[in-house]
Amino acid sequence: MFTKPFTQQCPIPQVAQKAALEILQSGRLHRYNTLGNETSPVATLEAAYARYQEARYCVAVSSGGQAIQIALRAAGVQTGDKILANAYTLAPVPGAIHAVGGIPVFVEIAENWRINLDDLKHKAETSQARFLLLSHMRGHSADMDAIVQICTDYEITLIEDCAHTMGAKWNGIRSGNFGKVACFSCQTYKHINSGEGGLLTTNDDSIAAQAIIMSGSYMLYERHGTIPPAAAFEAIKLKTPNLSARMDNLRAAILLPQLDELEDNIRAWNIRYDTLLEGLQKSSKITIPPRPNAEEYVGSSIQFQLELDTEQAQEFLLSCSKAGIELKWFGATTPHGFTSRYDSWQYFDNLPELPETQQILHRTFDMRIPLTFSVTDCTTIAESLCLIAVDF
Repeated sequence: MFTKPFTQQCPIPQVAQKAALEILQSGRLHRYNTLGNETSPVATLEAAYARYQEARYCVAVSSGGQAIQIALRAAGVQTGDKILANAYTLAPVPGAIHAVGGIPVFVEIAENWRINLDDLKHKAETSQARFLLLSHMRGHSADMDAIVQICTDYEITLIEDCAHTMGAKWNGIRSGNFGKVACFSCQTYKHINSGEGGLLTTNDDSIAAQAIIMSGSYMLYERHGTIPPAAAFEAIKLKTPNLSARMDNLRAAILLPQLDELEDNIRAWNIRYDTLLEGLQKSSKITIPPRPNAEEYVGSSIQFQLELDTEQAQEFLLSCSKAGIELKWFGATTPHGFTSRYDSWQYFDNLPELPETQQILHRTFDMRIPLTFSVTDCTTIAESLCLIAVDF
């Protein structure tokens, strides 16, 4: 019986706790509540993350979902516009499409959980969509060279959802640096943790200016950590809504020290991921598609496939739960916890049939890898899963 919780995060670093206490003692939590030439923690975080991401601009917002909504609006999405999106993602992504009045064109996924390039190309040709909202779901980076080529060929604007790929790379380029704009999450189960929070990065002056105004800047542009030229604001400042999606100083103070630790944590995650991978590959029942050579991943979760019918899958989940192992299953017809499937997003009309995606998700199981687990814990979990799988 494994007894450690799968939702327990590492403690917030002591230096971050101290910074957070100083913010609380000051009472100045709002990002624009500064004195004189003081730089707020949110502005400091924006500048620091832009440097880390190797992007020109970063805008800190209240959540990853808000970052996606703002990115879509700033990229030019209008009510009724079609937006290509991989069908394997989490609910905030279609939620953002719905919030901006877009119409999703869901794209099949491939056996390795990445977007199906053939189906993407077909729907790029036939749907008249001008945008692709690409989720690097559960940290699986798509073939970004092929994606960029398809977007170029069909004049499609690429927006990247990098909630699960902060710190990852494709052919040495950071995830998020392929499209017009990228979105990151700082929610508790992501790679840096402020409970909630989001970051938007771009190299585009106009998108950065719009994102700053939409985040709720009250025309206080100069108090941001990365600022496009004044001319970028002049063209749009009276035509862009304030969406009150600011990050506060408390969250930023918590995040800044974690950013300094991110690369060390990525190495720690990957050691645990690789340990689980090696252990699970010993099972003749469990399948894990190989990752592309071009991908530098962040192994904060692991996915595997089992050929089970619905009843067997539910029994497998129950057996794992009895052994203290918490899994998510993407084959359920109704949402459960953080897990949902494209056919459950029924606030959209005329959801498509995507048989390949349904078949792949039916056999997909998902497990978080918190850094509170030791390498030995990961060996134990892999051995337990292999033993349980024998009976199925």
